[in-house]
Amino acid sequence: MARTVTVIPQTIHPLTGTAILAATRRRVAAYARVSTDSEEQQTSYEAQVDYYTRYIQSKADWEFVKVYTDEGISGTNTKNRDGFNEMVRDALDGKIDLIITKSVSRFARNTVDSLVTVRKLKEHGVEVYFEKENIYTLDSKGELLITIMSSLAQEESRSISENVTWGQRKRFADGKFSLAYKQFLGYEKGQDNLPHIVENEAVLVRRIYTMFMCGKTPGGIASILTKEGIPTPGGKTKWQASTVASILSNEKYKGAALLQKRFTVDFLTKKTKVNEGEVPQYYIEHSHEAIINPVEWDWVQAEFSRRKILGKRYSGNSVFSSRLVCAECGSFYGSKVWQSNTKYRKTIWQCNGKFKGDTFCTTPHFTEEEIKQRFLNAYNTLVFNREALLEDCRLMRDAVSDCSDIQTRLEKLYEEAAVVTELTRQAVERNSQESLNQEEYLRQYNSYVNRYEKLKGQIDKLEIEKKRRKEKGILIGGFMFEVSEHETSVSEFDEQLWMLVIDIVEIQPDGNMVFKFRNGTEVIA
Repeated sequence: MARTVTVIPQTIHPLTGTAILAATRRRVAAYARVSTDSEEQQTSYEAQVDYYTRYIQSKADWEFVKVYTDEGISGTNTKNRDGFNEMVRDALDGKIDLIITKSVSRFARNTVDSLVTVRKLKEHGVEVYFEKENIYTLDSKGELLITIMSSLAQEESRSISENVTWGQRKRFADGKFSLAYKQFLGYEKGQDNLPHIVENEAVLVRRIYTMFMCGKTPGGIASILTKEGIPTPGGKTKWQASTVASILSNEKYKGAALLQKRFTVDFLTKKTKVNEGEVPQYYIEHSHEAIINPVEWDWVQAEFSRRKILGKRYSGNSVFSSRLVCAECGSFYGSKVWQSNTKYRKTIWQCNGKFKGDTFCTTPHFTEEEIKQRFLNAYNTLVFNREALLEDCRLMRDAVSDCSDIQTRLEKLYEEAAVVTELTRQAVERNSQESLNQEEYLRQYNSYVNRYEKLKGQIDKLEIEKKRRKEKGILIGGFMFEVSEHETSVSEFDEQLWMLVIDIVEIQPDGNMVFKFRNGTEVIA
């Protein structure tokens, strides 16, 4: 007998698991997204929602689930798209059979995100329909088309990102910049689009700078402002040390602007990093009205450097902290309270290392009044011939600040480093194009790397020395400013005068104090 074959029709969809001939309604959702909050995009967003709601409800065999939405969210990454992520969760939980969206670019502009999401949905029998491209993801050709379209969308994002970056750098080069005014203390946006001083906030900025120059640490200042109930620039009740440090180190407060301090590393993840020379920076002097005098701002930066060198040894409890040094053991003096629970209570300053070693230090203790009076005596002795003192300081400042010799050496080192970098690049390129002896290549390559590292070490040392000289010149300038601002003799102790003219005070075992001033002069009192 002849062999016969009977075809038994397919009754179950292989991916969705639903009966093909069954009269079941597909649960359908839509996804709509616009990438900015502009009025024009808002209209587009509302139109998408209305369109898909009507479209799904018009199909008799479809059951409307929801239109999932994201407003003002970029499509380059799905991590921060709440509506998108909610839709995917619902689909994986079996609440959706079909997702409709306008186009591949609305779904995602990142090829990896797009394909990972589509495949995850496909494994759970959920289909996605891209209306503009007419692509169904459960179709055999769907994934290939999605890969192509997503790659094109990703390249479009790259192009847009590069155009935006170019536009920003063009604005920087033209001296144009903007501030995050809602998070920036002391300024508001003026009608000319430049920062204008908000005087009641500027008072607080000046107070922060004054407290710092009177010995307080950023953490100490933050605690004071928090206790006083003063809101932070962001409107919070608790100040952080990092917020105070940012105010103290931001050049905008001296009327200048350093632009492109950070830059975007990856246009997909939007990850940024501190600019350490990878891209250009732009420095604008006199860009707007200053809240802090530029000279005072420089003093603060020099004081930051001094405290950084001291590290944990620095204390901001008093203007005398980290200034009085025991000549016998090298420890700083600290405040101690004697007979705290009696009527004879008093605060004295004593060597912190006095009782730490096998042999006790013999340097004496002092009250604050004794230290203040000794300082006044030493200072008045120093400025007896003020004009001659200031002239000596000018000569010293000019000599210390002159970095022309360092700059000449730096330029030569930078030129040599550029040559070594080019030789390294040529060696790598030649090795990729020709069949070279790898041992010889690696020996040459490593010699270039070692040579470059040696040059970099020399450059770093000279840059540090250059910075140190400039800071020394700034501190001498601060010394000169305070001396010129006060009368020939001073009768009352002034905290800012102390902070700007004194380097350290060395306490001798015989009770003498050697006052070492910023200009290098030493006076025994």
